[in-house]
Amino acid sequence: MVDQTTERTIIAAAPDACYAAAIDFERYPEWASDVKMARILSRDDDGRAVDVEFRAAAMGRSTTYTLRYFYGANPRRLAWRLQKGDITRRLDGEYEFLPVASDPASCEVVYHLAVDLAVPVPGFVKRRAEARIVRTAVSDFTRHVESIG
Repeated sequence: MVDQTTERTIIAAAPDACYAAAIDFERYPEWASDVKMARILSRDDDGRAVDVEFRAAAMGRSTTYTLRYFYGANPRRLAWRLQKGDITRRLDGEYEFLPVASDPASCEVVYHLAVDLAVPVPGFVKRRAEARIVRTAVSDFTRHVESIG
């Protein structure tokens, strides 16, 4: 069964700064608490990472997975789909970076994630793992972006 979650937050940084931090995959291990390694496997004609392999802590063990990133026409949206994973069948999501009309130096970040594990685990363990992923994607990301802005 696929679990989905969406989280929103306001970051004290412009949307372009947030987007730039989100596509700087090689720096993820510096700020994303569970990411231990990020390696770019392929790039598009514009030099942007397309396939990125990650190694991360998950449910008391290490997991490795490869995500394919899609940039599309919207310069404030970054989407990804799981290409390969050792404990996941699905790990798809997106960031969207929306300007805040009342404060151009801020950004509303919308994070969406859909996860389907390849191994059966109790519901409370899945919820705990989901909470960690979202915390990394939103809270750790916010701290990182605000520290460099």
